[in-house]
Parts: sequence; structure tokens; C-alpha cells
Amino acid sequence: MPNKLKLVLAGLAVALVAILPAAASAQTVDEIIARGKLIVAVDTTTPPYGFLDADLKPTGFDIEVATKMGEALGVPVEFVTVTSPGRIPSLLTKQVDVVISIFSITPARAIQIDYSIPYAGQSAVVIAPKSTAISSHADLVGKKVGLTRGTGEDGLLTAAAEANPGIEILRFDDYSSLLQAMVSGQIDAMGGGDYGEIYLKKAQNGDDFEQKYTLKTFYFGIGVAKGNDNLRQWINTWLFTQKTDGVLEALSMKYRNQPLPALPVF
Repeated sequence: MPNKLKLVLAGLAVALVAILPAAASAQTVDEIIARGKLIVAVDTTTPPYGFLDADLKPTGFDIEVATKMGEALGVPVEFVTVTSPGRIPSLLTKQVDVVISIFSITPARAIQIDYSIPYAGQSAVVIAPKSTAISSHADLVGKKVGLTRGTGEDGLLTAAAEANPGIEILRFDDYSSLLQAMVSGQIDAMGGGDYGEIYLKKAQNGDDFEQKYTLKTFYFGIGVAKGNDNLRQWINTWLFTQKTDGVLEALSMKYRNQPLPALPVF
């Protein structure tokens, strides 16, 4: 290869590296402490776990968990906002240290990332107007069913639609858009968390909504990069103390107005 071409290619390679985003994630607890901050991916469109307060600051169950983790490490927390589909990519591209965002533990996701032990959980349910008779997947045939893309409900209701032809699935990128679609009548039913009807009731005409049936109970873990055992083990130890000291239960009552489900371990 001519020397001139080699120099051009080398220059292009340097330029490409220069424009790539710098990797933010740390591999160890010591690296996080040395850097002086914990970088956490959160979703601020999923109340009561993550939402914006009156001052447009992140708050909620997951936000407080992240803040308390930072306090335990002795560093402030930097929040990176993601949607449900963006949680795994934020770890794969090393832009965050952890994901704390109602991140349901599933075998499919665990192929790409690692999880902590569960710190919270909830049931995925079907929600619809009280006037609509729905008690099973079969009752969704002929109806438009909304869900948030990339969630546990997405997988469950997609499978239901495949087994029950006639269910029309509409996917939304965030939970607030899904709720708006439900209230506005764009969809007939929705898949969401067992807290969802609380926020529908706050909207105009929202008092007519209720939970119809349960899809599955999911348990939330804190996501870390694949193979990052140092950080994952520290998180597991820290979560154990938060659970046994009653901190997680208090957060559940504060934001969910109900106790935590029994949390399994692995």
C-alpha cells in the first residue's frame, strides 16, 4: 500500500476515534469512587418509579434508590435519561455504570447484561375502562391494545396476539404517551404496571379505568455491564442491607402506597 494512502487511512482512523463518545462506565467500585460520580440510566416517564417533579428534577422510587446508592459510595449521582428500549444500549455502549429503571429480570436480557438481585417488583396487568368486559386474552380480540415498547408487557401481549389473532398491538416509546393514548381513546386497553390506573385516575375522565387481569409478576434488578462482577457483587451486598434495614419497604410505601412483594434471590 502506498505510504500516502497509509497516512490517509491512519488519519481517518484517528478522526473516527475522536468523534466516538467517550466510555463513561466504570468496571469497579474503586473506579467509581476515584472518578467522583455514579452514572445511572433512568426513565423519567414511568411514575411512581421515575418522573419529573415540579422543578423538572428526576424523582421517584428508582431515583431515590440511585441517590441512596451514590450516598453509600460517597459520590453524587449523574442521571442519564433513557426510554425502555434504551436501557440495554446504554450499558452496551458503556455510557452508564448501572441501569435503575424498573428493569425486569428476564433470561433474554441476561444474555446481554447482568442483573443484581431484585430490589422491587410489580405485576404487569391489563387496564381498560370499567365499562369494557375484559377478563382474559380472548376478550382482547378485535381491540387495540397499547403497551410500552421493550417492556415485559410487550413480550407477554405480543405472544397473546400471536395466539389470539385479531388483537391489534400499538407500541409507544414511553409510559406517558401510553397513558395519554388510553385516556384519549386511541386504544381500548393497555398493558402496564399494577399502579397504572392511579395515574389514569388523575387524568380527565380517568375514574372509569380499572385493572382487568394480571399478566405476570416481574421483579426489578439493577443492570450492570456483562461480566462486571465487582460492581454487581457490591450492589447485591448493598441491596441486602437496604432490604433488611427496611429502606426498600419504606420507599415502596412512599411511592407505591403498598408494601413490596416478597423478593426472591438468586
